[in-house]
Amino acid sequence: MNKLPIEKRKQIVNLLVEGSSLRAISRICDVSINTVTKLLVDIGKACEKFHDEKVRNVTASRIQADEIWSFVAMKEKTATRLGIDEDGIGDVWTWTGIDADTKLIISWYVGNRDAVSANEFMLDVASRLKNRVQLTTDGHKAYLKAVENAFDGEIDFAQLVKIYGNVEGSGNDRRYSPVECIGSEKHIVEGRPDEKHISTSYVERQNLTMRMHMRRFTRLTNAFSKKVENHAYAIALHFVYYNFCKVHKSLRVTPAMEAKLATRPMTIEDICNLAPIEAPKKRGPYKTKKTEGAE
Repeated sequence: MNKLPIEKRKQIVNLLVEGSSLRAISRICDVSINTVTKLLVDIGKACEKFHDEKVRNVTASRIQADEIWSFVAMKEKTATRLGIDEDGIGDVWTWTGIDADTKLIISWYVGNRDAVSANEFMLDVASRLKNRVQLTTDGHKAYLKAVENAFDGEIDFAQLVKIYGNVEGSGNDRRYSPVECIGSEKHIVEGRPDEKHISTSYVERQNLTMRMHMRRFTRLTNAFSKKVENHAYAIALHFVYYNFCKVHKSLRVTPAMEAKLATRPMTIEDICNLAPIEAPKKRGPYKTKKTEGAE
């Protein structure tokens, strides 16, 4: 196996974080799709470790949390219709927590949209914060117990419950039109949150960023993850790129720099170097085959 040159790795990773599909990258870079997949896995693992080590003791004031839907292999309704009940197949939810001021992704969690995933996600969010914060989530009931377990009362927590109306029209107009939000209600759950900052706007905007920068999140296409592990690695790569490389338009620095976790933007080469590439193994000596009758 040949060692992939750094320029080729940079080209592949650059295309990955800009939302190109694996097969498109394979064609553009003139490499095997297996090479692209292996690089994604290696760098995704390294990005998970990098985020876990670097995003600690974060000073924040306002955190927003939300969940975004995707699927692996097939949608849940398809798996149910086919009688497939396997872990890692069907609907997958990515829980995200963002600092409303620095736009830093504090934490994410890939799992189901249930109480277990909510608890794991909130425990991780709480472990990365240095001070008491105001937290806003949507109206998902799983947050109530999860936030209580994770913060033990040291939180100003509110939920923004949106009210949706019916979509007008029929046929494809009705199928592809987003549900109309006709209002919202602010519910104070714990502490003393500032009502004017009870919002999920920034985390919902991050959902759009995820769908635009990860091909497997694109709606109404044939782009989807085949393995839940690779799905998680792609998300890890995206968030490290978003936090440490991408200069935010309004901040004019990266979210990590605004949060005082970095002093300069990382480059794509820096991300590539997070995952050391092993040198090709030396081929052993050939063994001669004994022929029948030979001494």
